[in-house]
Amino acid sequence: MKLYWSQNTRAFRIAWLMEESGWNTNASRSISVTRSPRVIPPSGGLPAGKVPALEDGPARLSDSGAICIYLADQYPATQLGPPVGHADRASFLQWVTYTNSVIEPSMAEKFAKLEPRPASYGWEASTSWSRPCGRAVEKEWILGARFSAADVLLGTSTAWLMKFGLHSADDAMRRTSPGASAPAWKRAEAFDSP
Repeated sequence: MKLYWSQNTRAFRIAWLMEESGWNTNASRSISVTRSPRVIPPSGGLPAGKVPALEDGPARLSDSGAICIYLADQYPATQLGPPVGHADRASFLQWVTYTNSVIEPSMAEKFAKLEPRPASYGWEASTSWSRPCGRAVEKEWILGARFSAADVLLGTSTAWLMKFGLHSADDAMRRTSPGASAPAWKRAEAFDSP
């Protein structure tokens, strides 16, 4: 398995996911990490040519959400997501894609100082960020008592929202962002450092 990586990018999500699953990005024999520019040559099925990108045998994919789903499905022993047919599978897929399809576009809207138009494109910064946070107050993790790849995507987004000052660090936001308190997060941060 080979992870294409660049510092201070969405590739951090995959490093954290691998640390949570027991694949140590610094020491594991099964993971080869290539620090690369933010844009890599689009070859072997990597249409955007951006990091993170993953090679696993013949599989080639990019996009942090796709990589999270792939790793959860391809390596069920990691318990990164419920298997097909499980009662939590639909919720898992909803929340694992929520970051890329709702939170990130609404962050871009906020950065660009655009007027929210939720009727036109289905999100508004204030409500799109509060939905997963509200669920986290009700449950330990987005799916309940079990950590999953969806928590990686939501957790990194929450951390970035607070880091960039796009959302206040209220109790719900702090709860969905593991920050410095989670050991795997700390190991991924150490890996992300120059």
